[in-house]
Amino acid sequence: MAARPRDPNPTGPMPPSTAQPTSGHGGQGLPVLSVDPLVEGVLRERYKRFLADVELPGGELVTVHCPNTGPMTGVLHPGGRVRLRHAPAPTRKLDWTWEQAEVAGMDGQPVWVGVNTALPNRLVRATIEKGYLEPWLGPVGSLRAEVPYGKDKRSRIDLLLSPAADNDDPRPIYLEVKNTTWCWHDVGLFPDTVSERAQKHLQELMGVLPEARAVLVPCLSRSDVRRFAPGDSADPRYGSLFREAMAAGVEVVPCRYHFGANTVLWEGVAPVLPHQPGDIP
Repeated sequence: MAARPRDPNPTGPMPPSTAQPTSGHGGQGLPVLSVDPLVEGVLRERYKRFLADVELPGGELVTVHCPNTGPMTGVLHPGGRVRLRHAPAPTRKLDWTWEQAEVAGMDGQPVWVGVNTALPNRLVRATIEKGYLEPWLGPVGSLRAEVPYGKDKRSRIDLLLSPAADNDDPRPIYLEVKNTTWCWHDVGLFPDTVSERAQKHLQELMGVLPEARAVLVPCLSRSDVRRFAPGDSADPRYGSLFREAMAAGVEVVPCRYHFGANTVLWEGVAPVLPHQPGDIP
């Protein structure tokens, strides 16, 4: 597999890699995760942040858990199709979880978007374990999740990677994942609202430099986007910190995913734009 690129934040074409798929949003990617088949329904209402009412194919109306507390800009469409996971258990109050939403893609064709904010960490971890990100990260020996770090160890990094012996950079890799569903044309944007937590994460990533590597992975949870940029119009402070972090050496590796009814595919790494495109209102 090719060595990781020297430039941590390329804005042009990605470096060659045996793992880099070439695909559109038709789902021609590399398998990352298989899930139990999901059930389609129609979204009727989302309320109280964590709840939504969905009509199942037989007409039954069920209340489902919405594992996304954000505004869900651009993907919240009452009357639109959604996909649910049915997982009843004695410890759960609700039997159903909202996993995906169908929206009109950038080319006008329907595209499924992953809305469960608990899934991206699993996706990125699986992508690393399959070796797909080796050109960017180098060989990885081991990884741990939710490791305390930052000021007074009061934060937790999503993934802490230990490089393999043949990695040309022996420093540990602190990797933060951000689910990204908001977009404008073909540009995925994060965040879609003011997020002091996300601002803090950028500051803490900068804090591990230069003794360690710091990597931000926007998880582009819709296959119709081709590029990534900070959501300056939603959170100007985050945009400023994002550019400061890039200048300081934080690596940005946006990963594109295609969501199917029972599988998720990795569709490669997207180029990074340091600013939100100027035509976005």
